[in-house]
Amino acid sequence: QVQLVESGGGLVQPGGSLKLSCAASGMFFSAYTMGWYRQAPGKQRELVATVTSNFNTNCVDPVKGRFTISRSNTRKTVYLQMNSLKPEDTGVYYCNAVHQQIRSSIYWGRGTQVTVSS
Repeated sequence: QVQLVESGGGLVQPGGSLKLSCAASGMFFSAYTMGWYRQAPGKQRELVATVTSNFNTNCVDPVKGRFTISRSNTRKTVYLQMNSLKPEDTGVYYCNAVHQQIRSSIYWGRGTQVTVSS
């Protein structure tokens, strides 16, 4: 059974940092593109960043220069380092896995809350 378990969320002041982790189990981790999405209250879920199995990364424009996605295939974990956090970064952050060849093989974690507020 595939599981993605996020951790590391919390309450942080504007300008602060958090590091999210997503531990995967029950899957051939290195075959998946891993991603982070977020959903703010009253808004649709949106992509934040992705990292492929060969470590190519991409971050969306609103977080470029502030967020860094990385992965460890040996630990089966994907990370999201978030710096210079802003109130608009508040939301539930979800881990996502998409198989690089079998695009219909998609998994989601349950999410971790990030709140940026003074």
